[in-house]
Amino acid sequence: MIKKFVKQALQEDVGRGDLFYLVGSHEKATAKIISKDKGILAGVVYAKALCKVENIDIKFHIKDGQPVEYEDVIATLKGKSKKLLMCERTILNMLQHASGIATNTNSYVSLVRDSQVKLLDTRKTRPHLRIFEKYAVRCGGGNNHRMGLDDCLMLKDTHIKTIENLGEFLKEARFKLPYTSKIEIECEDVEFAKYAMSCGADMIMCDNMNVEDIKEVVAFRNSNFPYILIEASGNVTKENIKEYVDTGIDAISSGSLIHHAIWLDLSMKII
Repeated sequence: MIKKFVKQALQEDVGRGDLFYLVGSHEKATAKIISKDKGILAGVVYAKALCKVENIDIKFHIKDGQPVEYEDVIATLKGKSKKLLMCERTILNMLQHASGIATNTNSYVSLVRDSQVKLLDTRKTRPHLRIFEKYAVRCGGGNNHRMGLDDCLMLKDTHIKTIENLGEFLKEARFKLPYTSKIEIECEDVEFAKYAMSCGADMIMCDNMNVEDIKEVVAFRNSNFPYILIEASGNVTKENIKEYVDTGIDAISSGSLIHHAIWLDLSMKII
């Protein structure tokens, strides 16, 4: 899957053919990827896959998930000069994009590291980039929420509007879903969260609830359904995340890990 992804990424840039290939020689050259920023590196496995496809020798001096500093030499590449130049932008795009997500994720993870709370991403990903972007979240120390609609039944407010009897719906779901599938229900207030637990949810998402309401949901869970997991989502920022952690929840999900990430500044230089 990674091989297919990197080949398509390169093809998008090359189009009908790199015009630089029409002139000049095919002499061998050496290049270095240098950081002009600081953060967490990600995208290594993708860059390696592309270089393998294009017969470029690449050696990374920093691994996925490790910190990079300004002017660090991240990798050394050797191969035909035209190959290096053809692949330059695609390699950098993958590394910069993934590293930006990893760096942003890690800035949140550092705030919850002393707790048992897991930091989760969401399905708010760019089309065709979900696997890539969620991989970058893991490099930054975060955890993945569901990859798609097929690995967990999550009932959001829009789903709830179509369900007449939640209890009966969940009974039917238990019968039809794969045995290992979990059911998560999005709840906007305390009373509905309690009701969803009593109906048989495996996980409760406290959506845009304030801290005090979440504490009440957690207390009810602890007293009645200790096996149910509770997730908070919405309005969580770096400034208030510790308040949510202290409520006793199990996880916090945030789409901003991905869609608010800023690319790291990296460059490739022929030496």
